Amino acid sequence: MHVDLTGRTALVTGSTQGIGAAIATGLARAGATVAVNGRTPDGVAAAVKRLRAEVPDAEVVPVAADVASEEGAALAVELLPDVDVLVNNLGIFESRPALEITDEEWRRYFEVNVLAAVRLTRAYLPGMTARGWGRVQYIASDSAVVTPAEMIHYGVSKTALLAVNRGFAKEAAGTGVTVNAVIAGPTRTGGVEDFVYELVDRDLPWEEAQRVFMREHRPQSLLQRLIEPEEIAHMVVYLSSPQASATTGGAVRVDGGYVDSILP
Repeated sequence: MHVDLTGRTALVTGSTQGIGAAIATGLARAGATVAVNGRTPDGVAAAVKRLRAEVPDAEVVPVAADVASEEGAALAVELLPDVDVLVNNLGIFESRPALEITDEEWRRYFEVNVLAAVRLTRAYLPGMTARGWGRVQYIASDSAVVTPAEMIHYGVSKTALLAVNRGFAKEAAGTGVTVNAVIAGPTRTGGVEDFVYELVDRDLPWEEAQRVFMREHRPQSLLQRLIEPEEIAHMVVYLSSPQASATTGGAVRVDGGYVDSILP
């Protein structure tokens, strides 16, 4: 399937590394003008340079703004007033014993993982509906459905994001704008590699550590390996395309069969 997003502008939050960077690259390959977002100008500039090296003819817009804050979200909208594709990828996670998670940490996870996406959706959805075309996506997690004992604050925030997704899909009903969540399974990123080594022996080589982690902590996975960021990006690019026009309000799984369910 050939996806052509020429003439479309996409904003991918938290796209200087990991899944976000892979999504930005995938959208650029499909012809979209891509806004790369991160908190610092230096980090964004480095990510833009890497993206242009991978996609030499890419149209890339740097958006250095901490969109987890009201001020940062407003700055992002000022720098990029209109987008056709909004990918709410920004998110944080870490392991923490359930009874040790403080009120401050709960609030921080809600601000970053939920409210950042809500603010940007509020800002960009009206323009999309007025133009009669747009794509809003939320990068959720298998943890939204299978709450992990080692990070319930993260799981709860991603569960909330699924509800946000469904609600805004209803708001956009009949407008030509689709709103979807992508449920990403355990994915290989720098942050996840650190997380794996929090739970298994740090002296193990990576390939062995990954296998131990999946066997002991994610045994439900049918893939039996970590997902590559590009595999998440493929789904996001498809959902951003005209071909996905009848998919909205969904929670689409790219989880390696981790969630034990016969429904999406």
